[in-house]
Amino acid sequence: MSDAQKAHFRKILEAWRNQLHNEVDRTVNHMNSETANFPDQNDRATQEEEFSLELRMRDRERKLIKKIEKTIRKLDSDDYGFCTDCGEEIGIKRLEARPTADLCINCKEQHEKKEKQGFSS
Repeated sequence: MSDAQKAHFRKILEAWRNQLHNEVDRTVNHMNSETANFPDQNDRATQEEEFSLELRMRDRERKLIKKIEKTIRKLDSDDYGFCTDCGEEIGIKRLEARPTADLCINCKEQHEKKEKQGFSS
């Protein structure tokens, strides 16, 4: 992978990470400003459910931030763009679609087949 391509993916990953961090900050501000003690139980339950959904989404994003940071470290160590299973190049098109991909398409398909078999038995 060329230096220009690495810079391209670094820019994508860092922008994505920054966007997710901004979402986290916005959620914290929203939850602090919107917290109210509703006298009506239904209103309170609705607010708690909204907060619960928001927190679940942020937890997923927190995990994604960790994966993005791991991918940036791979860029730094020149391991980015290679399949962790077979060692082959992942391919620019796949990385464009999923910049945090660590498996080539063939290995990913094999993993998905194994997962399906595990769930169906």
